[in-house]
Amino acid sequence: MTDTDVLKQILDSDSLPILPHVASKLISMVSREDTSVKEIVNLISKDISLSAKLLKVANSAFYSFPNRIRTINQAVSVIGTNGVLSLALSFYFLRINRKNQKDSFDYERFWEKSLGSGVAAKLIKTKIDGIDVEEFFVAGLLLNIGELIIARVLPHEFAILCDRNLNSTEDILEAERDLLGVDHTQIGYEVAKKWNFPEFLLLPIKFHTKPDEYQGQKKNLEQLIEIVYLSELLANILYSNQPQRAYKEFQSNCEKRLGLDSKTIQSILNKVDSEIADTASFFGLKLRMTRSIEDILIEANTALSVMNLSYDQMNKELISTKIQLQKINKELKEKNNQLEKLAYLDGLTGIYNHRYFQEFLDKEISRAKRKQTNLSLIMADVDFFKDFNDRYGHQIGDWILKQICLLIKEYVREYDILARYGGEELAIVLPETSRKQAETIAERFRKIVEEHTFISEYKEYKVTLSFGVSTLSLIQGQSVKDGLITSADKALYKAKKKGRNRVVLFQAKKQLFGKESPDK
Repeated sequence: MTDTDVLKQILDSDSLPILPHVASKLISMVSREDTSVKEIVNLISKDISLSAKLLKVANSAFYSFPNRIRTINQAVSVIGTNGVLSLALSFYFLRINRKNQKDSFDYERFWEKSLGSGVAAKLIKTKIDGIDVEEFFVAGLLLNIGELIIARVLPHEFAILCDRNLNSTEDILEAERDLLGVDHTQIGYEVAKKWNFPEFLLLPIKFHTKPDEYQGQKKNLEQLIEIVYLSELLANILYSNQPQRAYKEFQSNCEKRLGLDSKTIQSILNKVDSEIADTASFFGLKLRMTRSIEDILIEANTALSVMNLSYDQMNKELISTKIQLQKINKELKEKNNQLEKLAYLDGLTGIYNHRYFQEFLDKEISRAKRKQTNLSLIMADVDFFKDFNDRYGHQIGDWILKQICLLIKEYVREYDILARYGGEELAIVLPETSRKQAETIAERFRKIVEEHTFISEYKEYKVTLSFGVSTLSLIQGQSVKDGLITSADKALYKAKKKGRNRVVLFQAKKQLFGKESPDK
């Protein structure tokens, strides 16, 4: 048979997986420019299982959002339509399992390696800019879907390929072309076309083994193909019989194709095994015990250097080394998690610190620009705080500041953040919040503090706050983030000047970015 005949046989086969209605409909919706978030939310909400899984992953360390995502509408708004599509397809394909008892295809092994590629692609993208990582994850996950198609539709031919005991990607592709006239990259591409996959999933399947053959002009797709190519090299370190070769190829290609330095490359290698284990749990996938890159390379190098040792002796040393390394890695991971948490919290008040505020604001500005949504910032300052400290002492002043933060924190929405900007000045970031909505929220906080009586050791204290409010759509003439902070500070200064204990909105001559949604 010719390659055309083979492709026709595969595309017409009853054994070919069929996309469920929700996944197929979601692909169709995402491909339309006029699709609204409401339509996507309504579609996903009809599938209870998909809704539950989407919320589970949205609230997992896969994203590490600072606040809990409670509704599908909120998840779609924060993750984006392509991100939701990517996650939905991931859930579906990870459920594809053994067709029958005679099926010799190792689905567990296949999805374990595919998950490794997906996680690797996400990690690499995160090191570059951390944008749309879920699209890179699913592109890495599905890059070798053609192998699964061959196993399901052409089981006899697949068995022949398995008997050849091939290791390298080049050998596998050559054997497939020799037997079928076509390899799994082309098969996966043609089947994905039949499923109406979007371009960001189609092209990585086709070019992930030969990224230099992509001749398109879209830089984002070129980067995606490059990263997916690297993700398979990284997965090969974990799951092939030639980890040293894959390790060298991964390092050299990261430097050559993306310009990553050795420190960044090593940080990816150090983190990939724990990320795979965590991601597997988020998607409900049971894996065999994952091993670190360091363990794998130590084991491979040890095997080469101790060929004259007895098998028992070598095995004993490897097991001992592995146990020690796993123990050290576990302890380091726990300490790093503790340090990372402490690094983002203010020591006095327990709320987020200035560093976390800056990083969170960067991400929310990028998201607001990308999705053309509102973003508001409130700056607040304790009125006459110096006089308060002079009168009652700095200990009481510190206590009051902490109590104010605890009070406001109770009323901050799940997806907003409260941070200490410096001294007695606080910052509240409000994603997807219009100027008028932000004013209402600030006025609510002002009233709560004004009406509250702070009691310590039978003594009562009263304080007030002044608030300045600014919105991303009003920023002009400078760095967007600096402009947003500066304009909120200017509004806060006016609130102080007008008598304190009040909310003032920043006024701009014209609107530079986007268009505010109607106030609700």
